Amino acid sequence: MDAFTTGLLQRIRTTESDLTRARETGDDFLVEVEQGELDDLHRLASEHGVEVGSRLISHQGV
Repeated sequence: MDAFTTGLLQRIRTTESDLTRARETGDDFLVEVEQGELDDLHRLASEHGVEVGSRLISHQGV
């Protein structure tokens, strides 16, 4: 696994954790911020064919 993929997956895990924490504390603004970040990271993963969890985000040409 290359450094880009490793870094991207780590950012996704961190953002998922931050999103969960924001939801648990009822911080609606932070939930929106973290959800937007997570959406962007998943889009980036999809564009680069990075497998996230048990699903493969389709490769769009790198």
